[in-house]
Amino acid sequence: MTTKKRAESFHIGVDLGQSRDPTAVAVVARREMEGARDAATWEWIVEYEYPVMGLRRLPLGMPYPKIVAEIEALIQRLPDYGTRELIVDATGVGAAVVDLLREQLRNLPVPIVPVIFTGGDTARCENGVWRVPKKDLVHALLVTFQEDRLRMPESHELAGRLIGELKNMAIKIGNQEHVGYEAWRENEHDDMVFALAMAAWRARKFVPRPLGERRRLLW
Repeated sequence: MTTKKRAESFHIGVDLGQSRDPTAVAVVARREMEGARDAATWEWIVEYEYPVMGLRRLPLGMPYPKIVAEIEALIQRLPDYGTRELIVDATGVGAAVVDLLREQLRNLPVPIVPVIFTGGDTARCENGVWRVPKKDLVHALLVTFQEDRLRMPESHELAGRLIGELKNMAIKIGNQEHVGYEAWRENEHDDMVFALAMAAWRARKFVPRPLGERRRLLW
């Protein structure tokens, strides 16, 4: 029988809005679970689940200092156990907001992970800044949803809007080496998708793995 343990880490994704798009904030927990024993090695198989702990869309036009204050308040409300990190869209004006967050959160043990969206094919980290293809972020989110490994309470007031954003996200395949993700229409928002995608990407990317190749169930 599977035994649940409390969340071991919290990943907060922040997709910063522009003049036409609101800022969205999503919190994904990585929760370790102890499953059955491996039939060959008799080791306990560690599994992970990724519950959505929060999703919020801030008012359009909110000043960046106010956004920073809202994020700090959110972090203060998180449980006092486990680790946490803040993943922030640093594309464009996001770099200045990252600096504001670093100053505001300097006394909190919360690493800040700046992410710049790219259209490339490989994620890489340069001087502490991650450059991640949008397709990697969206793919990780869609796969986790499709495999029922990441869940959001249906009762959440933004659940319907999030599903709408996902449905409006088109997958355009130009060739086998390039997959692009974009909204069907220019006036469609995708802020919640990318806030949640950044949080889920970090939660899944840095899951501790045992020696050797062995696929694990995550839910």
